[in-house]
Amino acid sequence: MRHRHGSDQNTGNIRWPEGALRALLLGVLGMLALAALQGRADTLAQPELASATLGKPGWATHTYAVAAANPLAAQAGLEILQSGGSAVDAAIAVQMVLTLVEPQSSGIGGGAFLLHFDGKKTEAFDGRETAPAGATPTLFLDADGKPMPFTQAVVGGRSVGVPGALRMLHLAHQQHGKLPWKNLFAPAIRLAMSGFAISPRMATLLAAEVALKTDPVALAYFFDSNGKPWPEGHVLRNPELAAVLRAIADQGPDAVMTGPVAQAMVNKVRAHTNPGSLAQSDLATYRPVLREPLCFDYSVTLPSRSYRICGMPPPSSGMLAIGQILGVLNASGQAGLALELGLPGPQWLHLYTEASRLAFADRAQYVGDPAFVTAPAGNWASLLAPDYLASRAAAIVVNGSRMKSVLPGTPGPISVAYAPMPAQTEHGTSHISIVDAFGNALAMTTTIEDAWGARLMVNRGVGLSGGFLLNNQLTDFSFEPTGSDGKPVANRVEPGKRPRSSMSPLLVFDKATNRLVMSAGSPGGAFIIHFTAKTLLGVLNWGLNPQQAINLPNFGTLGGPLFLEQERFSASTMANLRDRGHTVMEVPLPSGLQAIQRTPQGYFGGADPRREGIVLGD
Repeated sequence: MRHRHGSDQNTGNIRWPEGALRALLLGVLGMLALAALQGRADTLAQPELASATLGKPGWATHTYAVAAANPLAAQAGLEILQSGGSAVDAAIAVQMVLTLVEPQSSGIGGGAFLLHFDGKKTEAFDGRETAPAGATPTLFLDADGKPMPFTQAVVGGRSVGVPGALRMLHLAHQQHGKLPWKNLFAPAIRLAMSGFAISPRMATLLAAEVALKTDPVALAYFFDSNGKPWPEGHVLRNPELAAVLRAIADQGPDAVMTGPVAQAMVNKVRAHTNPGSLAQSDLATYRPVLREPLCFDYSVTLPSRSYRICGMPPPSSGMLAIGQILGVLNASGQAGLALELGLPGPQWLHLYTEASRLAFADRAQYVGDPAFVTAPAGNWASLLAPDYLASRAAAIVVNGSRMKSVLPGTPGPISVAYAPMPAQTEHGTSHISIVDAFGNALAMTTTIEDAWGARLMVNRGVGLSGGFLLNNQLTDFSFEPTGSDGKPVANRVEPGKRPRSSMSPLLVFDKATNRLVMSAGSPGGAFIIHFTAKTLLGVLNWGLNPQQAINLPNFGTLGGPLFLEQERFSASTMANLRDRGHTVMEVPLPSGLQAIQRTPQGYFGGADPRREGIVLGD
């Protein structure tokens, strides 16, 4: 394998020695330390703990590339691409390895959104979890009719949604796979049996985890006989997962969604002291949805370029919010403000924050599963209409202070039928970007929601250790089913419904030629929107390569305070923003961005220095 890497795209070649991927993991042992969490009551609760950053150069490749959150997962994807596999083939291999080596973030017990481009057409594959048939709008209310604390709701069967990742990936493979389905599981099965070294990040999150110990299967797998978490570098084997993956390779998703594995999931959910209603019929009848992608036009003045940016439609709120933020910034006339000493300046951050507050007000008001919620003006694109965004931008005091209040807009003649959803925490994920040698590209964001999901590890009970974790995706629904006015919240719990998401896998195209420009995405709960928007702006507006754009400090708001990545912005910038009326708070903002950009020589990929991802290719 040859990889060119460096801070820009004009770099020399180096040859990776055999075993370099494992060396990369082991070489950072001891370098990542647990970052101190800010007080969660008055700051921002992040999906996963922060860990120390690891500088990354960016990677240039020729004809294909895979970017994933763990080197072993990226290596699995590369193995499939080298064998003549498609981008979808590689994504399946990557996801199966992530189930093993990054279980805190994603896996076969969760869901995913996949955006795919075959050289001509873009498709959106929705593998989002659904609420079981027995779920009700009061699922997360306590005996007094009040919303449960998140920690009470998340641990146990109550929060588990019907996992959708496997069926979605199978559907995508039927349409865009090149290698046999069975072949795609070999890397993960091999690793599960031979073992893998626990990565520094996994060890960091495991050391801080308490609730996972309440599950006997997880306790026996992730902790030693004294109840201490296995340390980084410890070789962990998962024969139970290997057996399940062999069954999926042979039988397809039915191996998990029906039969003994499905029964084991149901038993786990229903037998918990905080039980859920998951039934075998929920698993057997789950179907992914093939949707039309949500796309919008975006123009940059210097140099003059026009792009088409495509992402997931609802139940994801990600592309809507990103499109609104970028559209309002452009309508303000100041989206292209230059970086100041390599960083966003206070004037630009003020405008970005105000645009975000407007977008998040619409998000809280309107977005939910389109099978249950009517789009404003009958079309989700109404929220991205240039005239509507211009009217929203007019409310911003460009050179002045923070808007005193922000309300949802009215995109067309509609009668508001829903109450706005109260702010509530959203949690973690993993992102994969891949381009193959056949002209296919994808962006896939995949999740079990909170770090370690519902803290339930599924095992069939046949004497093999390990298994896989279940999601807690139902906590992405509004805990409060109605507003103070009695109107229903669009994102309330309902049987069979997909919870609103912030996952934002996206593909960028040159508008004139429909030629792929970039694939990108990130984990990070609701801050996925800001992490991904930052990377877009860095590449398209500021002319950075993907690694440089990812390296920029993180920032954003969910409608309240402006959160800035800890120790990345100057005191003068923060003082300027506070003088404008913004509440500014410094917190860890551990994104996990991956991005691949087309270049004249091939591709250039970036991976977030805040996590362990890398980019591999030819």
